[in-house]
Amino acid sequence: MFPLEEITHTTCTGYQDQHPHTILYNILSGKESGYLNTKLNHHATAHNCHCEQRRTVCLKYPKATCQVASSVLVKTICFVRSLPSFSQLPSGDQSLLLRHCWVPLFLLGLAQEKIVFEVTDEPNSSILRQILLGPQLTERKDDRPTLAGVHKLRTCLHHIWDLDLSPKEYAYLKGALLFNPAVHGLSALLLIEGLQQEAQKALQEVIHGRHPEDTVFFGHVLLAASTIQTVSHSLVTELFFKPVIGNTNMLHLLTDMLFVQ
Repeated sequence: MFPLEEITHTTCTGYQDQHPHTILYNILSGKESGYLNTKLNHHATAHNCHCEQRRTVCLKYPKATCQVASSVLVKTICFVRSLPSFSQLPSGDQSLLLRHCWVPLFLLGLAQEKIVFEVTDEPNSSILRQILLGPQLTERKDDRPTLAGVHKLRTCLHHIWDLDLSPKEYAYLKGALLFNPAVHGLSALLLIEGLQQEAQKALQEVIHGRHPEDTVFFGHVLLAASTIQTVSHSLVTELFFKPVIGNTNMLHLLTDMLFVQ
């Protein structure tokens, strides 16, 4: 039901080839850009950890970073679409699971690709702009990413990097996060619960094979997984995708990407 080949031997090339001209795909894929596979720099990140500050921030290099993030998101959706166990679920359950877990899966994708990014203080709006927009401007600013939120996101990535997971471990961890029976409204609840148990069992077996003497490593992986599930969906959307999609609803885009033929 959850064979090894099902989630470890999948790529997004088929999906990319099938939809080379769709507007949605071109917006999110950033197909002319390569990955920014830069190495993790613990010391540089540590100096930016002003986690108590509520200053709003934005990407320092939005064009390049958003293209990379969009590419990771496309690969994430390709991974989900490629799982037979997922595709056989009712479409409503597929949509609910994706809407609930796309951020953790996306963050695992960032971690697996070793993606790093820089932020800078968001430019202050002009006085005239504040007068003209009034409360509307304040409301939008409240939704903007903060330095504290970015620090939390980076900390989650650090925890994943420290584990040095293999491709198989990443794949099974994604499966365990995707098949989440705690999501409200699922119709195939028992099936999804069984799929999550199989993914966790497969993950544990792979970890035991790599770390036979380490009895706590599996627990560390589950702890890291639970941590990335606490990252705000709005933070990820505003930081990595708002510059690309504007006011378009992110969940609607994800659903379109999932079910487009």
